[in-house]
Amino acid sequence: MNVAVHKDALLKKRAELEETAGLKPLSDSMEHNNGRQGDMADQASGNNEVHIHLRLKQTDAKILQAIDEALMRIEKGTFGICRDCGEPIAGARLNAIPWTRVCITCKEKQKA
Repeated sequence: MNVAVHKDALLKKRAELEETAGLKPLSDSMEHNNGRQGDMADQASGNNEVHIHLRLKQTDAKILQAIDEALMRIEKGTFGICRDCGEPIAGARLNAIPWTRVCITCKEKQKA
């Protein structure tokens, strides 16, 4: 496993998330909706947009936290080891989701 490749991928994803986080502040969407312009369908659509925007920000924040934790695991030398079972995480999984904490087997057990 080439940890340097995964570290670069983590840093790139973190920079990408931090860059897009400032594109359209949630307050802008909320101010637009507080104008109460348009019919009820327009207002509902605006409220839905704010809800979606908030969920995306929450998801991005969770991924950023997971990326920071993965970078700490790289520093500690525990990157690529499943948090639950202690077995190595498959390279393909790390390539797809380098911030993952668990192997695919343990992830499937969590969903069950």
